[in-house]
Amino acid sequence: MGKTTKRSLKTNLMDLPYELTDLLRLAYSAEKAAAFAYQGHAGSIKDENDKVRIKEIEDDEWIHRAEVLTLMHEYNIPVSRWYEIKYHIIGKSISWSCYVIGWFLPIYFAGRLESGNVNEYYHMMALFHTMGITDHDDILAEMGIKEKEHEVFFLSKIKGHWLLPIFEKIFSWGPNKSFNDVDLPEK
Repeated sequence: MGKTTKRSLKTNLMDLPYELTDLLRLAYSAEKAAAFAYQGHAGSIKDENDKVRIKEIEDDEWIHRAEVLTLMHEYNIPVSRWYEIKYHIIGKSISWSCYVIGWFLPIYFAGRLESGNVNEYYHMMALFHTMGITDHDDILAEMGIKEKEHEVFFLSKIKGHWLLPIFEKIFSWGPNKSFNDVDLPEK
């Protein structure tokens, strides 16, 4: 099966699996929550280099949100009001809590979340492939790799913390456990 053209995609919009449309809606709104959370992360820590890196990660999340919206527009997928409200509240709550609960918990759960986000973009790619659509492979893979970079950064910030082995055991993420098997290319 060859590459699907834009014209044939427009005639088959209703054929997109619900799982894919819902995943796109969820990713769009969750990227906003992540960006809001990173505002609190950056604001609550003292190290200037980490502040800069977390601001870069926040910017990546806004870029991912725009890229996902572009895909949604291409397939006439509406934004979910429910997800927008839900994830707005979640993101702002996490952002605020960073100033109250210290640095370890926000950084740990950011890394854990990013670990799962890697899979989200590769799963979208697989769902598009079930439709014979490969046009979005590059952008989805790029976003997945960027999420892996985020995961690696957050893990580097908590490595050696006395709570990490306990949290890894309870929450199944840490230096010995990841939610994805993506390896970053050597730089």
